[in-house]
Amino acid sequence: MRTANRAVRQSVTLPAHVAAHVRSLAKARRLSANRVLLELIEKGMESERRRQQEFFDLAERFRSATDPEEVTRLGDQMGRMVFG
Repeated sequence: MRTANRAVRQSVTLPAHVAAHVRSLAKARRLSANRVLLELIEKGMESERRRQQEFFDLAERFRSATDPEEVTRLGDQMGRMVFG
């Protein structure tokens, strides 16, 4: 039997400047620091998922490309995504 949307308590240590920034955001938005952290984590996870999907889409285009110039361009683009 599954428990729907159960909250799990976590302890996270943040650098002082990050904690201060979180508190500042929370105060400005009239939210708790926990809520701000949750929103930031969710946005970060969604961003990572989108980035991975973009990479997989690019890899698929790279695999299916036949034009040598396009293969080179897509390969360079993949390299930048992987290595920065």
